[in-house]
Amino acid sequence: MTDATLLNDRYQLLEKLGSGGMADVFRARDLMLDRYVAIKVLRKDYSSSVEFQNHFRMEARAAANLSHPNIVTVHDFGFADNLLFIVMEYIPGKDLKQLIRERGRFSVETGIPLIIQACAGLGYAHRAGLVHCDVKPHNMLVSPDGRLKVTDFGIARALATMTPGERTDVVWGSPLYFAPEQAQGEAPTPASDVYSIGVVMYELLCGTPPFTASTSSELARLHISARPIPIREYIPDIPTALEEIIMKVLSKEPSARYRTADQLGRVLLKFGTLPDPPKPVPPTPVVLHTPEVVERLPVNDRPLPPRIDPAPVYYTQPEKVQDTPESDAAFEEIDWATVGLALLALMAVGGLIPFWMMVYFAYNPPVR
Repeated sequence: MTDATLLNDRYQLLEKLGSGGMADVFRARDLMLDRYVAIKVLRKDYSSSVEFQNHFRMEARAAANLSHPNIVTVHDFGFADNLLFIVMEYIPGKDLKQLIRERGRFSVETGIPLIIQACAGLGYAHRAGLVHCDVKPHNMLVSPDGRLKVTDFGIARALATMTPGERTDVVWGSPLYFAPEQAQGEAPTPASDVYSIGVVMYELLCGTPPFTASTSSELARLHISARPIPIREYIPDIPTALEEIIMKVLSKEPSARYRTADQLGRVLLKFGTLPDPPKPVPPTPVVLHTPEVVERLPVNDRPLPPRIDPAPVYYTQPEKVQDTPESDAAFEEIDWATVGLALLALMAVGGLIPFWMMVYFAYNPPVR
C-alpha cells in the first residue's frame, strides 16, 4: 500500500508516519467528514486470520467506547483490500520513545507529569474493564503542548488470541516492557499495566530501561527473577519517596504493586508540577478631582459622590435570665420539714384560742 491510496472508498492515505512489526501507520484524510486521521493498517499475515479478524473487531469496538483526554480516540475500524485497519484521531507530535532518544532522560519535574497523564488514561480503561497489555513509550503520543495520549488499546489482546503456533515476539508486545506474569504466559491484569508503567517511568528518568538483553528469552528471565539497578545510581538526587514508589511498581508479585493505574497516578501527584498561581490583578487607579475642577466638568462627566454605606445595625436576641447558682443554693437550703411543723403548731395554737376564751368567761362572767 502506497501513499495517495484510497482506503475503503473513504480514507485518502497521505503519508506514512511509521512502520512496525505488525502494522504501518499513515496520516490520512477522512473524505466523508473532511478531517485528518491516523490509520493503522495491519500486515497481511495478521489480516488473513479469520479468528484474529473476529477478535480484532471485538477489541476495537471496546476501545472505541473509551472516551478520555489521555486516550487516543478510535473513530472507525474495518476490513478492506484484504487488510484490517483501525482509524484513530490524529495527534501531531512524537511518541515518548522518540522524545527519550532525543533528550536522553527527563527530569523529575518534567517526566512525572507525563507519567501521571498516562496513569489517568490507563486508569480510566481499567475502570472500564480493559487491560492494555502492551504499555510502552512507543504507544504514548505527546502533542506539542505536552498532552500525552495512550494508543493501541485492544490490539495486543487481539494478537494474544492467536494459536500458540502462530505467535511471534510481537504477540506479547515489546519484551522490554512486559510484566513478569506476562513473560510466564499468564493472563495480564491491571497490575501488569502498572508494572509496564514502572518500566517506562524508569526509562524516562534514567534514559535506559531497567533490563536490557540481546534476546527476548533473556529479557523474560530478567523480568521474572532479576532485580533492577537502583535508580539512585543514575539519579543521585532523586527523592527517596519516589525511588520507593518505582521499586514498588517493579515488584515481581502483582499483589505487591498498586492494583490499578489510578492508584499509582494519585501517589505520583505530589511529584508533579503544579500550575503557576494566577497573577494578582492590579487595582484600578482612582482619579481625584478638586471641587473647583468638578464644577467645570459637564454634568454627565462629573464623578459620582463616594458611596457611604450606613453603619451596620446588629440585632441581638435578649438574653435569657438564668437563676444564679447562689439563689439556687439558698433555695435548696430551706428546711421544708421545719416550716411544715411550724405551720401545724400555729394552726393548733390558733384552734385553742376559742377554748381558752370560754374558760376565761366561765370564771369571770361579764358585769351586767
